[in-house]
Amino acid sequence: MAAALVRPTNNRMIAGVCAGLARRFGTSPATMRVIFLLSCLLPGPQFVAYLALWVLLPSEKAARDAAAW
Repeated sequence: MAAALVRPTNNRMIAGVCAGLARRFGTSPATMRVIFLLSCLLPGPQFVAYLALWVLLPSEKAARDAAAW
């Protein structure tokens, strides 16, 4: 089973979005960050998507606390 899509509390640089995506898809956070930076060279709403994921994805601590209920 794949890991839940959350922003981890460790191994994060800015918001933990790339680290969370890397954990979910089984890659290293550095690889996911490089993919994101390369995708920013293409036209599109990559930065807006990153901000949306930052707001929408729960942090690992919040998800753990919600699961405890």
